[in-house]
Amino acid sequence: MQFDLFPPPPLDTSADAALAAKRPEGLFLGTSSWTFRGWGGLVYRGNPTQEHLVQRGLEEYARHPLFNTVAIDRSYYAPLGDEELAVYARQLPAGFRCVMKVWNEVVGTLDPERFKSAVLGPAERAFSAHLGPLLFQFRPFGQQELPRPNEFAWKLDRFFSRLPTGPRYAVELRNAELLTPGYFAALARHQVAHVFNHWERMPALRDQLADPASLTAGHVVCRLLLPRGVGYEQAREAFAPFARLQAVDDDMRTDVVALWKACRAANRSLSIIVNNKAEGSSPLTVRALLERLTSLQ
Repeated sequence: MQFDLFPPPPLDTSADAALAAKRPEGLFLGTSSWTFRGWGGLVYRGNPTQEHLVQRGLEEYARHPLFNTVAIDRSYYAPLGDEELAVYARQLPAGFRCVMKVWNEVVGTLDPERFKSAVLGPAERAFSAHLGPLLFQFRPFGQQELPRPNEFAWKLDRFFSRLPTGPRYAVELRNAELLTPGYFAALARHQVAHVFNHWERMPALRDQLADPASLTAGHVVCRLLLPRGVGYEQAREAFAPFARLQAVDDDMRTDVVALWKACRAANRSLSIIVNNKAEGSSPLTVRALLERLTSLQ
């Protein structure tokens, strides 16, 4: 039986639709990518093939009421061209915006001209109706290569000063040493969001939020990635195929609620991107977070 020729019946998403109807304006919830076969019965009908998820999974994902954003991760490894982005755009409903990672070579060099030609140009030509924050994810630096915090902040300031002001940008760090007043000030000068990330070696979300300068832009991004102290491969092996929650983190969820309260009080939007490796199944974490966040109203 071929999945495309004989599709199984649609999921019953009525309960999720009722929950999503209460989602407050300015709150965006989604997952880190979408091509996971273990989400059959949660997000996708039946038992989809990997080929189907790669080719048409985004369309089915975007129809699910739980989600009103998603992270495009593969753009970190190579820039996406006009044709690839146009394929994605055709699968998305009006108003659905994506958090898109910036090509890692651009992040590493902070070359504004290369960013504009390789990343921003195709995104604005073929994906502008669905383009949410462009995310500059810096890799974790070892102690021997860690840049001086002031110099790093200066480079960010200089880079973003040379970019167009229309698109939304966000910066994610993996080294707590770089979370300095100069870093937050550089982002704030250009309305670039600091990404609040729940990651193995970063301060807890509540500790990042404790700095009053951390809300640096009108748009805020939060990424729930890995339990603190747990490595990527360890979490992947423990949690695959990502069909159920296996490590519920109530502290993390409580911190997300506090972050949303801070964003709402400051009239800022919040995009929350959840990785499977945060708790075991990102769609189920999204559902749990939406239940808690809508209960605040």
